[in-house]
Amino acid sequence: MTRDNGQFASFRLMTDDLPAQDRLPMLREVYGRTILNADLEQVDDSPIQMDMRVRLLPGIGIATGSASPIRVGVTSQMVDNDDVILLAALAGGSHMQIGRHEESVLPGCAMFVPGGQVGANVTRPGFTYVNLRLERKALQPLLGDVSRMMMRPIPVHEGPMRLLLSYATALQQMDEALPGNMARMVATHLLDLTALTLGATRDAEQVALGRGLRAARLAAIKSDIAARADLHGISAEEIAAEHGLSPRYVRKLFESEGLSFTEFALGQRLKRAYKMLADPVWACRSITDIAYEAGFNDLSYFNRAFRKRYDATPTDVRSEALAA
Repeated sequence: MTRDNGQFASFRLMTDDLPAQDRLPMLREVYGRTILNADLEQVDDSPIQMDMRVRLLPGIGIATGSASPIRVGVTSQMVDNDDVILLAALAGGSHMQIGRHEESVLPGCAMFVPGGQVGANVTRPGFTYVNLRLERKALQPLLGDVSRMMMRPIPVHEGPMRLLLSYATALQQMDEALPGNMARMVATHLLDLTALTLGATRDAEQVALGRGLRAARLAAIKSDIAARADLHGISAEEIAAEHGLSPRYVRKLFESEGLSFTEFALGQRLKRAYKMLADPVWACRSITDIAYEAGFNDLSYFNRAFRKRYDATPTDVRSEALAA
C-alpha cells in the first residue's frame, strides 16, 4: 500500500465533481487499481455515481461509500495476488460470481471473497458498502485454512462483524492520514477483528479478544458519543447499557488510552461548541444558547473549560470566525 511522506493516505472521490465522460476512467484507475485490481463497467444507461472514501493501511485497503449499479470484474490478466476481499452490503446488495460459484450479497449481509480469481460483482440500485482488502499472508496465521471461510453470507449487525464494520467506518470518518506506527496498530486491530469474524484459531482468538476487540469496542463507543444529538448528562452507565457492557469495563477502555470517560465526553461537548461558534449559521444565537446546545448546563464551567482547551474564549472564536 502506498504512503505519502511516511503517512498512510486517506482520500475521497465523488463522481458528481467530475464530467460525465471522465467518471468511469477515474473509477477504473482509483477503485479498480488501488483497491481491487479490477475493471469497472456500466450495467445500464444511467449516469455513473459514486461517493467513495479510500484509506490505505499496511497490507489493508478500505473503501466505503455508495454507488449506482456497476459491474466490477476480474479477468485472468488482472490476477496478481491471493488477497481476501470483504464486501459488506449495508443497503442495495449485489450479485457475486467467483469461478463457478455464485452468491447474492443481500442488504445487511457481508461476504468474504477469495482474491486472485476470475469473477465479477454486479451491484444493485441503492448500493451502500464497506470493502476491505486484506493480504492473505497476514490473515493466514490467525485462521489456519482461510479458503473454507469464503463465500458465506454473514449478517452485518451481529457479533464481531458488527464491530469490524463499525471500526472501519469510524476510521473513514477521519480525514487525516495516519502516521506509520498508528497505521500499523490500526491494521493489526482490523486483522484481529477479521480473524474473530471468520473463526480464529484458539491462540489467535485470545490475542484478538484482548487487542482488536477492545479497540473496536472503544471506537464504537466514541463514535456513538460523537454522533449523539444530545450530550446532556451522558454517563458511562448509560453508554454501557446500550452496548451491553459493564460501566467498569467502559471506563477501563478509556483508561487504556490514558483518558477518562468524563474527559472524552467533555472534549466532545467542547468540540461541538467550537464548531457552532465558528459557523456563521449560529451567529444569531447567544453563547449561552450554544453552550446549552453543546451539552453544558453551567455557563461559567463552559467558559473555563473552553478557555483551558482552546486557549481562547468563546467570544474570541466567534469574533475570528465572523471576521474571516
